[in-house]
Amino acid sequence: MTKRKLAVIVLAAGQGTRMKSDLPKVLHCLAEKPMLSHVLDGVETLSPDRVVVVVGPDAAAVEKAAAPHKTVVQVERLGTGHAVKQAFIALDGFLGSEDQADIMVIFGDTPLIRPETYQAMRVQRCEENGPKLIGLAFRPEDAGRYGRVKQDSDGRVMGIIEHADATDEERAIDLCNAGILLGEGSTVYRLINQLDNNNAQGEYYLPVIFDFAYAEGLDTRAVEASEEEVMGVNSRQELAVAEGILQQRLRAKAMAQGVTLMDPDTTWLSNDTVFGRDIIIEPSVFIGPKVSIADNCHIKAFSHLEGAIIGEGAAIGPYARLRPGTVIGKDGKVGNFVETKNAVLGEGAKANHLSYIGDAEVGAKANIGAGTITCNYDGFNKWKTSIGEGAFIGSNTALVAPVDIGAGAIVGAGSTVTKSVADDAMAVVRGRLVDKAGAGASFRASRKKIKEEKKG
Repeated sequence: MTKRKLAVIVLAAGQGTRMKSDLPKVLHCLAEKPMLSHVLDGVETLSPDRVVVVVGPDAAAVEKAAAPHKTVVQVERLGTGHAVKQAFIALDGFLGSEDQADIMVIFGDTPLIRPETYQAMRVQRCEENGPKLIGLAFRPEDAGRYGRVKQDSDGRVMGIIEHADATDEERAIDLCNAGILLGEGSTVYRLINQLDNNNAQGEYYLPVIFDFAYAEGLDTRAVEASEEEVMGVNSRQELAVAEGILQQRLRAKAMAQGVTLMDPDTTWLSNDTVFGRDIIIEPSVFIGPKVSIADNCHIKAFSHLEGAIIGEGAAIGPYARLRPGTVIGKDGKVGNFVETKNAVLGEGAKANHLSYIGDAEVGAKANIGAGTITCNYDGFNKWKTSIGEGAFIGSNTALVAPVDIGAGAIVGAGSTVTKSVADDAMAVVRGRLVDKAGAGASFRASRKKIKEEKKG
């Protein structure tokens, strides 16, 4: 296989009007990552020498998302062929004078194409005497209004026939154009510059270069992908469909790595979720970005995790919320209706019920009782709570930060702690119980009398 340089042009200048959004279409997320990032990650598996992203005007956010790759602006949206021509400005000096460099053109709104598909195109192109131009094609269940890929008896692509221009015979072709192409660089450059906009829309259509190439007798071929892979995302409905497809892939990958998903369809994953082995995830769990779950963990139903590191053997939930900055140590437990943020729980530490632990460090084997709150915010600043190893915090306790609870210390139930507690000390902050004999009965009688007088 011949080694060749590769430049990838990503077309991301579309307005995405059907999204009904102020956010550029390619920045809408799938599995917590922008579509454009999915596309760029896919082509990075080809180790391209250059990547150029074509953006629309006033698209600073897209340019930022494309970094560190170079961007060029398509000021006037005059079609895909015109967009590729704008990218040539950033490829000055890349092509050289010999057949040594290739150009691939892809779309920023087709985020589901697998790296293996890009590789298949690349391998075919780099074969000895490989095709000069390769297009990606697919066979949909309903070809509908897709452009048809017309081939000769040898399998060479004769051209792309748009549905509106196709005869009944051509519409019977089930091989459709996905729009993505790979070709010898100087050939693509030359053919692109032959395009004109003599059509009803006044646009330069990229697929027409297949007609030019075939007319010159060049070898033009198609690589097939699944309909699922090549779907474009142009609306919220299509975004939801693409999300579902990507979630299925992520779930399958997780299970292949040794994760048990008790109800895969209700488990929501992010693209960057890191799993160990022998993990059990119960139904209706949401895992947001930047979550790592070690071996032998149990994530119980209806838990919501994001930005959290969960140590080996930990148990989370049900109905737990782990927010960014949470670190749960080995064999740690975070139970129902417990929320954590910027909190580190040491090995074997437990917060089993109805607590908020924020901006806190909890030592190994410490026990946080039901209803415990770390009061970390004074309306202006966040403050830290430190709880030592083996400490016991009684139920319904408020720890007013900044405060330190020493190792082995005990805080009595119902306490509001505003000062630090020494190691192995006991702190009880509680109002004195007053027991007034018969006062309950007299209170009820007086209130009943008032009620009757109001009626009277």
